[in-house]
Amino acid sequence: MSPIASVFFGLLLSACSCFGQSVPSPESFLGYPLGAHFTPHHTIVDYFKTVAAAAPDRMKLEQYGTTTEGRPLLLAFIASLQNMKRLEEIRLNNLRLAGVLRDGKAADEHAPVIVWLSYNVHGNEPASSEASMKMLYWLLDPSSRAAGWLDNLVVILDPCINPDGRDRYVAWYNDVVGTQPNPDPQAREHQEPWPHGRTNHYNFDLNRDWAWQTQKETQQRMAQYETWLPQIHVDYHEQGYNNPYYFAPAAEPYHDVITPWQREFQVEIGKNNARYFDAHGWLYFTKQEFDLFYPSYGDTYPIYNGAIGMTFEQGGIGAGLAVQTSDGDTLTLAQRIEHHFTTGMSTVEMAATHAEKLVREFHNYFIEAVNHPSGDYKAYFLRNDSFGDRLERLRSFLDHNGILWELVNNGTPLTGVDYETGRAATFRSAPGDIVINTNQPKSNLVRVLFERKSRITDSVTYDITAWSLPFVYGVQAYGLAGFVTEEKSPAGIHPEQAKPVIPDSTYALAVRWTGMESVRFLTILLQKGVKIRYTERPFQSSGISFDRGTLLLLATGNSSLGAGLWPLVADAAFRTGVKLVPIASGFVDKGADLGSDLVHVIHRPRVAVLTGEQVNSLEAGEVWHLFEQEIGYPVTLINAGAMNRVAWKNFDVLILPNGNYHSLDDKNNADMLIEWVRQGGRLIAMQDAVAQLSKLEWGIRQKGEEDDKKDEERDKRPADYGDLHRYDNRQREEVASSVPGSIFRVDLDNSHPLAFGYPDHYYTLKQDDNVYEFIKDGGWNVGVVRKDGYVSGFTGIKAREKIKDGVIFGVQDQGRGTIVYMADDPLFRSFWENGKLLFCNGVFLVGQ
Repeated sequence: MSPIASVFFGLLLSACSCFGQSVPSPESFLGYPLGAHFTPHHTIVDYFKTVAAAAPDRMKLEQYGTTTEGRPLLLAFIASLQNMKRLEEIRLNNLRLAGVLRDGKAADEHAPVIVWLSYNVHGNEPASSEASMKMLYWLLDPSSRAAGWLDNLVVILDPCINPDGRDRYVAWYNDVVGTQPNPDPQAREHQEPWPHGRTNHYNFDLNRDWAWQTQKETQQRMAQYETWLPQIHVDYHEQGYNNPYYFAPAAEPYHDVITPWQREFQVEIGKNNARYFDAHGWLYFTKQEFDLFYPSYGDTYPIYNGAIGMTFEQGGIGAGLAVQTSDGDTLTLAQRIEHHFTTGMSTVEMAATHAEKLVREFHNYFIEAVNHPSGDYKAYFLRNDSFGDRLERLRSFLDHNGILWELVNNGTPLTGVDYETGRAATFRSAPGDIVINTNQPKSNLVRVLFERKSRITDSVTYDITAWSLPFVYGVQAYGLAGFVTEEKSPAGIHPEQAKPVIPDSTYALAVRWTGMESVRFLTILLQKGVKIRYTERPFQSSGISFDRGTLLLLATGNSSLGAGLWPLVADAAFRTGVKLVPIASGFVDKGADLGSDLVHVIHRPRVAVLTGEQVNSLEAGEVWHLFEQEIGYPVTLINAGAMNRVAWKNFDVLILPNGNYHSLDDKNNADMLIEWVRQGGRLIAMQDAVAQLSKLEWGIRQKGEEDDKKDEERDKRPADYGDLHRYDNRQREEVASSVPGSIFRVDLDNSHPLAFGYPDHYYTLKQDDNVYEFIKDGGWNVGVVRKDGYVSGFTGIKAREKIKDGVIFGVQDQGRGTIVYMADDPLFRSFWENGKLLFCNGVFLVGQ
């Protein structure tokens, strides 16, 4: 060995020795080999903190937030010595490359690639958080290949996106496993109980929330993501334990905004992953099942923001520490960790060796986005809803996603395609209207989120196929053929609001029932003991018109609050942003006077929600989250299995989220429930709960039962060779009856309290072909779908034929009570914003 080589080798040994002494391996820190146990989240946090303290020159650790249950959310930044010194400049330069930072400095393409690895978004897919510790140690090990690669990289690790879900699973598993894991799939350690660890505290799937940002964890993480915008993002998952490993390239459909480069580099990373897996003899698959269409995943959302976004899926859900698979092998946690670590290492390698092109293509992506935006429209025009908060909520969504918008000058003449009719229209802008021009860095994301018709290349898809934001928010929209040049002045759209001063002599105050701010105003005051009324009919007072559902506050009936009434009302208005309109007299110009029997008192409802094993946890979580986090109103969660032991007289409203309520198969339970309704209870049934009630013959009947009888008669006929089908076409034939998530127009009877605050229509997200016959005696067909109701998204030909001429939202009187039927989910993933008021109408207005 030459003297120089000897010195170099000695320095390397010295560096490795120092590294081993200062940066503990996961095994030495934990006291057990990775894969021997599931590691609690707080211990993973402690490991990352310990490593950060041991290697501050190459690692930076930030806490970017906390979960609902108070657990910390972390990001670890790993870079070379030189890159760590200029980490902030690397970040700012990357934002210049993306065109979202315009500070007068030129973007430098000779910059490190930013690779972001996200682990454990689903809590009961826990192998990846274990793998994150191995990845961290490997990245900092000077003897690993990563040491040289970090000259071209900054690697960001999020060790656990969903700590609450992870700890729910880990705590349960550690509680039920024996001294040795039992690989028998029938063992209880492989039978995770409701609601499972997949979701966060409120039972939300955080992997469907990237764009919508309805959950606390997502909101905090995406605020960080927007400040970095990495070139590569990997989202680590697990799937059923009998499946081999999945990595990119993804399955069709791909959205057509995905660029050739983004497609090509996925293939290159996939080939590199395959090289390592082949060397170990590991099984894997690509180009199946996991597509790139729905915009709110951990792979698609980064893709629509210029990155190479990928999902990596290891078989392992329900596997525990070890499980026997269907082919007779035993899959261990240690193996799952190694597989995830390997794809992470492979991705880092590909990023480092293709750094120059990755950065250049990333820069070109945003240059093209600004200079040559794709799609049918150059701009999207959105009408302001004069009294409601729908557009305000949509503007907030745009801001959170870094999408630029502008106010339009009043009276500007414009021509565009009306989203509701699909036809060209000429119109003028009004105060508060906004426009979103597509010549901006986020133009591809804008197109995906706003396109009126989903362009889907393959009907076999993994998720919903329609989400056009104007329909989601209930905002009138137009697609424009040209850009609209206006002075951007969003600051003026949210003027500082002073707390209103209400004179003691005030006769009454009116608040229009137009959106969620009205609901929050109501719930605040109900909990303060304020008596509030609402109007069943439109009326006019002092020349001002008010629609159905307008809230009325009078001193009459609130004498117990005395002089404290109006300060309570003023504070609630200030907190929610509603406008208080004084009413000088109970004698109105038009409509019913304020003392009429067409003006109703809103009695504070005591609300219960069924939950537990018989209920879909996701939909139960939507209801729970709405009450606790959006409208701030108390709700009691009751286990559906205990419904025969509940004192129902203590509740006014009972909500049945989507589920399979086998408790209702017991006639005693069903009779008890209908008797509670007849005594004045209000029952709200959602999705499959409606289908189950239809079998109880309470007055609603599902369409299609006659068709089933016809099928039975057809089956008795002689053989028809047209019934023969090819086995390899089975997926295609199944989708003929499927509705993976499509938008349909529903015509509303907005004279009924269930539809107060709406125009004469609503856009619903259908996820099945369930439609109900028109309710007859004692019922109200509030929301019906007609034969031409289809708007957007994939709907199988058989399903589309069925979804017509039926009830989607209905109300049925039963004795002194009511049943509200919601065949579709108005709270879908908490992002279907325009459905929330409909649901709240069912809780607070119907049956009062």
